[in-house]
Amino acid sequence: MNLNVKEIFYSLQGEGGRQGEASIFIRLTGCNLRCNFCDTDFENGKDMTENEILDIIEDYPCRWIVWTGGEPSLQLTDDVLLYFKLQGYFQAIESNGHYKLSDILDYIVVSPKGNTDYAKKINPYVDEIRLTVAWKGMIPDIRSLPKAKMFFLSPVFTKYLTSTQANINYCVEYIKQHPKWRLSLQMHKLIGIE
Repeated sequence: MNLNVKEIFYSLQGEGGRQGEASIFIRLTGCNLRCNFCDTDFENGKDMTENEILDIIEDYPCRWIVWTGGEPSLQLTDDVLLYFKLQGYFQAIESNGHYKLSDILDYIVVSPKGNTDYAKKINPYVDEIRLTVAWKGMIPDIRSLPKAKMFFLSPVFTKYLTSTQANINYCVEYIKQHPKWRLSLQMHKLIGIE
């Protein structure tokens, strides 16, 4: 089976509940959404087999794969996940939650976009909800989201410092009023790593 891969890189998880942990990121191409605040290039990848991917990642000392995109669930199958599980890898996914996510995954992050009702119906329980916050009023009622161990607000970093600071300030004040949420700053952007 081939996966269309935009990039593979080894770094630290930059946000959320696994922030700071070494991880192998496999960014798959394609997405079912076109969010105007998306900061990720997930187009024009290279077709790769599981063996070709393994050849690249097996030299890294880490055993955590983070499947990301775009929307990785458009390509990932249980067969692919099982292949890497049998090679001794733990696997996380960062998904918008529009599709049912596999029970083979070890850690599930859902980052719903826009109307969030779909996410609860499709994936009723996940490890982490991480909402990207680009402007006021886009945080849904927490009860409309899947049940999760952790709920994070991640302010969008823009090219304009004042907009970024406004997003951060909004999230901080919101969390102070709604303490089930936590703040997740994009550490990788703050310290300048991939």
